[in-house]
Amino acid sequence: MKRIAIYDSTLRDGAQGQGISFSVLDKVKIVEALDKMGVDYIEAGNPGSNPKDLEFFEQVKRLKLKNARIIAFGSTRRVNIRVEDDANVQSLLKADTGAVAIFGKAWDFQVTDILRTTLDENLQMIYDTIAFFKERNKEVVFDAEHFFDGYISNPEYAMKALQAAADAGADCLCLCDTRGGMLPNEIYDMTKAVTEKFNIAVGIHCHNDNGMAVAGSIMAVQAGAVQVQGTVNGYGERCGNANLCTIIPNLQLKMGYRCVPEESIQILSSAAIYISEIANVTLDSSSPYIGSAAFAHKGGMHIDAVNKNPVSYEHIDPEVVGNYRRILMSEVSGRSTILNKINEVDPTLTKDSPETRLIIDRLKELEHEGYQYESAESSFELVIRKVLGKYTPLFELREFKVIVSEPTMNNVNSSAMIKIKVGDQEEITASEGDGPVNALDNAVRKAL
Repeated sequence: MKRIAIYDSTLRDGAQGQGISFSVLDKVKIVEALDKMGVDYIEAGNPGSNPKDLEFFEQVKRLKLKNARIIAFGSTRRVNIRVEDDANVQSLLKADTGAVAIFGKAWDFQVTDILRTTLDENLQMIYDTIAFFKERNKEVVFDAEHFFDGYISNPEYAMKALQAAADAGADCLCLCDTRGGMLPNEIYDMTKAVTEKFNIAVGIHCHNDNGMAVAGSIMAVQAGAVQVQGTVNGYGERCGNANLCTIIPNLQLKMGYRCVPEESIQILSSAAIYISEIANVTLDSSSPYIGSAAFAHKGGMHIDAVNKNPVSYEHIDPEVVGNYRRILMSEVSGRSTILNKINEVDPTLTKDSPETRLIIDRLKELEHEGYQYESAESSFELVIRKVLGKYTPLFELREFKVIVSEPTMNNVNSSAMIKIKVGDQEEITASEGDGPVNALDNAVRKAL
């Protein structure tokens, strides 16, 4: 089984996504989760960019990682300066990681119009910086920034940039679709040209501006790339980076490559959810493999088929990636699905019972009004009980009041007073909480 190295950039490229900001503690938690997930490299950030990353590199040294290597990220030396005198290069050394990622320009336009230097000086910057770290026994990944745009503009120069890195001793040449606009077939062709020319490990780093970062990454692997860079949940600048939570199972489960330990792929979904909570970004329910909708079935014919044999509408067993099957309750779920729920309340009813028809009609009325029962099966059970005349209110809410106070003190900023009635007995109770809903919940539980 061919090995593909997984290089995670959630803490660096992912942190550049809109609305994402990781604290030092956040980063430490994510490193531990990624290591448990079985990735090979964790790009921990640019130690020269801010004090927070410097502090993080100090803390991460204390972690005992089982699978991953921490890698520091930085640029080639600046224009017309000795590599030894470059402050960013020195900060990479200070980070004290066994591996470093050095990015340099591979597009002639970027060299002349953005760096404002000569093409030869840029090649020397690449060589000097990588040689500097190789002399200090570091593993070096060269990120050829804008490689694909550069290859289209000036293929000879783009290859010269890679050659400079190779001559300096780079361990991996990573081809970057930095603007995220390449088509998968273009990435395949250009990656193939590189893998045929260089006897060095080749990597791929795709952005998702055209929605094809995952496809482009997989095509690069088919062209000979042995390292894939990306982020958990596709976090990243603009439209994001290649989503490792899609790439890993596609390569490992569909194509026979080994990306992470076999047992680690079973925690893929929980790791993605955990990191999304740390990032404070809601996980897209439609995310392949790991989303809550990835194995959710709503159409009646689909549900009937899946109940007979899941292979009919599921491309893999959801448990392989730590996800699970969901049967959604709605007006389009089909009579058999709804009957299963009805039989939990009254096992004597059948598809043809008039009560079953009444319940389905009531469900359609409520969904027409805007109610939704996909994730509210207990609420749907109450609808069933009411139609069947089997609903008995366990308590009656008479009144309630809520007060929200600022600032929050000791994780409490709300108080609630509630009056309920159970049988002939009334109870008035007050409670506090972290927000009005929490305060009401505490008060109801206390009163009951």
